[in-house]
Amino acid sequence: MKLAEHFKEGGTGVMATSGTGGAVNTAVYAVPHIIDEETVAWGMTEGRTVRFTKENPHASYIYFTPDGKGKGVRLTLALKTIETSGNLLEKIQARASETVHPQAGAAVKYVARFRVVETRPLF
Repeated sequence: MKLAEHFKEGGTGVMATSGTGGAVNTAVYAVPHIIDEETVAWGMTEGRTVRFTKENPHASYIYFTPDGKGKGVRLTLALKTIETSGNLLEKIQARASETVHPQAGAAVKYVARFRVVETRPLF
């Protein structure tokens, strides 16, 4: 199955990160931007997720499809880059302003690109 086939618009995802001191953070995240079969990306605001990702490049993401039937996927991730400019950041900012709130795009300061280390089903 291709990576993009796991994700449907309207689903819910949660990213888990951990800082160097062992503190754990979870945050609700949208469907990732699929860059290629091994790379995904999300826009991030200033907060624990981006801070912990800078400290510790390992993260995980769990996604639940919108149909509510227990379908989805788990991703084990390794940080590739964190960007503070570029076309993808501008695209994410524009979409956040359109779909969340007019000022939401301005809060998105980063694009974090991750290598997909492992893909596993929910069950």
